[in-house]
Amino acid sequence: MIRAYVGFDDTDCLDSDHGTGKLARWFKREVPEGCSIWGVVRQQLLVHEKIPYTSHNSSACVVVEMNDLGLLDDLVSKAARHLERHALDGSDPGLCVTHEDDPALPRLIAFGQKCTNQVVTQRDALEATRNMHLSGHGGTNDGIIGAAAAVGLTAHGWSGRFIEFGKLRDLPERVRVSELERLNILAVSLDRDGQVPAPEDLVHTKGWLRPRLWGNRPILPIIPRGNSVWESLGEKRRTGNNQDKVHLLSA
Repeated sequence: MIRAYVGFDDTDCLDSDHGTGKLARWFKREVPEGCSIWGVVRQQLLVHEKIPYTSHNSSACVVVEMNDLGLLDDLVSKAARHLERHALDGSDPGLCVTHEDDPALPRLIAFGQKCTNQVVTQRDALEATRNMHLSGHGGTNDGIIGAAAAVGLTAHGWSGRFIEFGKLRDLPERVRVSELERLNILAVSLDRDGQVPAPEDLVHTKGWLRPRLWGNRPILPIIPRGNSVWESLGEKRRTGNNQDKVHLLSA
């Protein structure tokens, strides 16, 4: 199987009913025959006063497994149509698509890492994606920056969190370590003393199970909360009355 990366960014606006993450997750219904979704990863980019964004300046990458690289053009076409169909008026959507064997991928990875700590431009994104697919689909086209960054960071395999992976969203609030492992999610202890979770231990997810992308696989960081009970790190962000939606462009 060949792994392809489809990056989306800047598809929503203030008070919209869906953001870039949800748009990326919906793409699983659109992939060509011969392709399947391995996972969808949210990537956090730099939050800076010079960067316009909707809420948190994040973008999303859909990781697609395909049995033939010849399907890549069809994947690009379907991703572009999906983006144009679901991106909201007033957004500046962008799309980036490449695959794991692209010899220029290290350049894109370096660009993605730069986007987490520096202000970059569309020209930088275009340079990083030479001979790859990068396209803007409305407005200022600023979404090409985040879309390219999402692909680079996800391809690197050491940042971001899964917002879709198998039956991730169907699991109960308390789930056994062995069940997570059966679903290819590895629970990793962050206990200072190195305590290790047993297969029958319970992990309390607080109703928000979001493994990290570490070492190119889903890793769930957990901390001990009692005898044979653990708690996953992180929880759903409470935004109140959109008080933290201070900019206008990305997801």
